[in-house]
Amino acid sequence: MDQKLALAAPGIAADFCGIKVPASKFVHAGRAARIRSGKYEGQEIKASLHIVGEEDVVLEIGSGIGLVGAVIAANAKPVKVASYEANPNLIPVIEELYELNGLTDRISVKNAVLVTAPDAPASLPFYLHKSYLGSSLLHTDSKRPKEQVEVPTSSFSVVCGDLKPTVLVMDIEGGELDLLRHADLSGFRAIVLEFHPKVYGPGGMRACKRFLRRAGFQKQTEVSTKTVWACIRTSGQADDADA
Repeated sequence: MDQKLALAAPGIAADFCGIKVPASKFVHAGRAARIRSGKYEGQEIKASLHIVGEEDVVLEIGSGIGLVGAVIAANAKPVKVASYEANPNLIPVIEELYELNGLTDRISVKNAVLVTAPDAPASLPFYLHKSYLGSSLLHTDSKRPKEQVEVPTSSFSVVCGDLKPTVLVMDIEGGELDLLRHADLSGFRAIVLEFHPKVYGPGGMRACKRFLRRAGFQKQTEVSTKTVWACIRTSGQADDADA
């Protein structure tokens, strides 16, 4: 099957949910196999397709190679998907994926870090690691980065004011705790979020859940796991449980 795919579509590393993923240094053989099998960001994709509808405007923070946003754009067919990715090296790969799949009229990407803190600087250091999956805004002494780059910031509130998104899809390798701490989530009806407890521990994960519940969101159990939550805003009062 993989050999036939390679012969029929040179330059295509994998195909999933109707999305062709172009070959690049970021998609090695193992990752391509995970994409084809649905194991690569599979829970995030499943939750997003369950949540997003044709009337939605999606704000995606953390595009990765662009697959999740592209699957949402092509299959859920929202009005628009606006993606933000901090890793500058991924931007050409993401744009190639969007163009290859004919999605540039529905989805776009910007190289910026969305910030919610009131005193955020104009740019932030971003730490690139050998695997883009480990690259993040967070730097620990135990994991020395391959390279450090400065990435421009954009105001989360300004972006939301201009875009008026109804769904937030977020996978930012641990940065979600700081973002949620100051974020006004009142304009969203639903959120798909991946937690990273290895970065901030069980206490940080519980704090993320508290922020979501206090904003009125309830986990959709049927499409959520321990570390990936699909949440919909409820009309009732949010509780403060940590489960």
